[in-house]
Amino acid sequence: MSGPDDETDPAAERKMRFMFQLRSRGVTDPRVLEAMERIDRGLFVRGQFSDRAYDDTPLPIPCGQTISQPSVVGLMSQALNPGPRDTVLEIGTGSGYQAAVLSGLCRRVYTVDRHRRLVQEAEAIFRQLDLHNITAQVADGSRGLPDQAPFDRILVTAAAEDPPGPLLAQLKIGGIMVVPVGQSDAVQTLIRVTRSEAGFDYDELRQVRFVPLVEGLGQT
Repeated sequence: MSGPDDETDPAAERKMRFMFQLRSRGVTDPRVLEAMERIDRGLFVRGQFSDRAYDDTPLPIPCGQTISQPSVVGLMSQALNPGPRDTVLEIGTGSGYQAAVLSGLCRRVYTVDRHRRLVQEAEAIFRQLDLHNITAQVADGSRGLPDQAPFDRILVTAAAEDPPGPLLAQLKIGGIMVVPVGQSDAVQTLIRVTRSEAGFDYDELRQVRFVPLVEGLGQT
């Protein structure tokens, strides 16, 4: 005779499957996995795609943008390797999911987006989750945030033809930037840039596909 303990908790099973997907696609850093287990992606996916929030796939969000697939969020966070005392700049707030994950890995996250609606909706979720170490604002991401520079880490979630000069300039010596590079209609490559006293070192990580990095502010 079966009892209530024999029934599988759908939420627990869903989380277990979600975490398994991350590990199977190369997200192995324990800190990153812990941060992603703590942040519910379902809060950042609304409307008709909400039932796919835990699939390892990018999904549309307002303003013609996307929420990245979870494994890419994990791999980018892993490549960025932020420390608990680091200050991170994220270019492209989008849904706010990546910034929420980063908030568990560093001291402070500054995140910017050109679309006011996205920033406002992300801020509402940050408040709901009591994530007080994230500062979100509407800004032209291609210019970075010079008033808060330099940064220990910079993460760009939109593709540029080359790593943007203003962002490279805002990276501390010893700092790391992770950025997708390539034409918007062609294959893009995820690049890790490490700044040293002598200049910049570039490592190619993997092929990805992101929306393009656009200068200026959006209309919404």
